[in-house]
Amino acid sequence: MKIRPDELLGNGYVQLDELGHKELVPFIRTYMKKWTKYSVFYYLSNFIVFGLAGFYFVKGYNLQTYDLGDKFTHFAYGLAIAFALLPLHEYIHVLAYKSKGAKNTSYDANLKKLYFMALADKFVANKKEFEVVALAPFAVITTTLIILLFIVSSNWTLTIIGILLTHTAMCSGDFGLLSYFEYNKKRQVVTYDDIESKISYFYGLPEK
Repeated sequence: MKIRPDELLGNGYVQLDELGHKELVPFIRTYMKKWTKYSVFYYLSNFIVFGLAGFYFVKGYNLQTYDLGDKFTHFAYGLAIAFALLPLHEYIHVLAYKSKGAKNTSYDANLKKLYFMALADKFVANKKEFEVVALAPFAVITTTLIILLFIVSSNWTLTIIGILLTHTAMCSGDFGLLSYFEYNKKRQVVTYDDIESKISYFYGLPEK
């Protein structure tokens, strides 16, 4: 949006919430429990990929060449690769922010609480802009992995599924924030990050 944080109050917005980045996890949990299209899509996506993993684990069970240990090994490769993709995931967030006009972008992480964040200092984003930012890594990485499913050999399919399952699960933060926007959609929510204070602010229009 072409509006600065200090202009929000003058344009009729009121502060709805402020999210300290250290409190990200409980905030996400709260809004992932809300019945929104984003929370439903997230859980459905995880269920589908989990089911796909189960299918490939039992596939060929009656064949003499079936090797459960080998399948678990390839699946474990996928779990490890998914964590290696985290920098790419956050970089895609930053590219999406820049595509919407953000200038001052950065990253934040807390290894103890296992969260990673791409931030855009003082850049006010509305719901449509934030949807692009939040969904970009999920869309790009998931699409790439689905394409690879049709290319790799049988056992390496489980590696791709392992990556897909782990990466989808790790997108909970993105879908949790989108669920917040959807839950408060009548307020026409906007948000911005304050990197110095490590707080993200949410503003919305008064309810009519």
